[in-house]
Amino acid sequence: MATSCTPKATTPDAGTQNVALETEYDSLLAVELGADDWGMRRYVMAFLKTGPNRPADSATAVDLQKAHMENINRLAEEGKLVLAGPFLGKDSLRGIYVFDVQSIEEAKTLTETDPAIQFGSLVMELHPWYGSAALKKVNSLHQRLEK
Repeated sequence: MATSCTPKATTPDAGTQNVALETEYDSLLAVELGADDWGMRRYVMAFLKTGPNRPADSATAVDLQKAHMENINRLAEEGKLVLAGPFLGKDSLRGIYVFDVQSIEEAKTLTETDPAIQFGSLVMELHPWYGSAALKKVNSLHQRLEK
């Protein structure tokens, strides 16, 4: 968000030419993304934690992880999940979701579609969160980066 306070600049792109970074206010983009005057919006953040019912065998763990990832992709495609990812390490905090919803109740309903939540291998802690409206563009940008 620091770029919103700085003048236009140029930076080298992947090739040899310079690309102008647009930092002027874009009212159409702000409306499209639901941004307030500060370029922010409300989300719900979920902290995924280790649950009480971990899979006993590796085959079940693999199947559960596959179903968990399919659910993440579905929620992202529906525009309900703008950011997700695991924490690195082996402690009980496993990952985060950032939901593009207005209420904890709606986020709770979405978390209940996750097979890992249903199984009990993960539990979620939900919090209202105020962040950049630009996060709504992360999934479309990510698709351009993923091989």
